[in-house]
Amino acid sequence: MKKVAIIMGSDSDLPVLKPAIKTLAELEIPFSVRVMSAHRTPAEAAEFSRTARDEGYGVIIAAAGKAAHLAGALAAQTILPVIGIPVKSSTLDGLDALLATVQMPGGIPVATVAIDGAQNAALLAAQMLALSDEALADKLLAQRKKQHDSVIAKDAKIDIAAILAE
Repeated sequence: MKKVAIIMGSDSDLPVLKPAIKTLAELEIPFSVRVMSAHRTPAEAAEFSRTARDEGYGVIIAAAGKAAHLAGALAAQTILPVIGIPVKSSTLDGLDALLATVQMPGGIPVATVAIDGAQNAALLAAQMLALSDEALADKLLAQRKKQHDSVIAKDAKIDIAAILAE
């Protein structure tokens, strides 16, 4: 199975990435977690991205706040899919990171999830890998069924009479 790289611009982004780490682990997808900065370690970030495909990676997840150039800098060096997670880390509540991540020039795509949307980034990476991995596709389908069943169970528990009696 291909691996997923989770790259954060700063170790302060780690709490935001925990849902992605847990999701990939639950799905038994191999992954690595690294700190690389588009601005402070640009050569290392570019080298990682250039060699990621040869190293067995299938998707790169990049999380960064503020200027949030990390996803774009990585995407510029690879043909692997890159998923950007804008991180809420400034007075603009992450809007600055969202705009920096989503506004890529034509020819260098970055898929972008919600601000602090690490779980969805991991699930999107899993869906990409599942295109060529039936076992992983089955895990994702089972996970969706579990979500479905949970909502149905919650719906069945709603008791309007009890609510009105309060």
